Amino acid sequence: MGMVTIVLQDAPYGNEKVWNALRLSQALLSVGSQVRIFLYGDSVSSAKKGQNPPKGYYNIGDMVKGLVDKGVEVRSCLTCTSARGLTQEDFVEGVAIGKTLDLARWVNEGGQVMVF
Repeated sequence: MGMVTIVLQDAPYGNEKVWNALRLSQALLSVGSQVRIFLYGDSVSSAKKGQNPPKGYYNIGDMVKGLVDKGVEVRSCLTCTSARGLTQEDFVEGVAIGKTLDLARWVNEGGQVMVF
């Protein structure tokens, strides 16, 4: 079983990078990989609870929650989170605010690292 760390940087809506990264995360889980996700920059809003996209659009918050429920560790950059006025209470259950040091540890532990 391999470990994959996925680093997101873009806003959850506006392009499909975050959506594709989360879809890939689902696929990786289905083939037996372990997945961790680190949110940087505008991607921190991907974990915001209460998202209400227009009918027919995917809901990134629900996708993040679904991955957390399957054991994916999701951390949001403290600096990026604070800069956007978000707090722990703004996130879907199971997402933690972390630091770049957490990501450094994950990378140091080995496995694949993918950046979206």
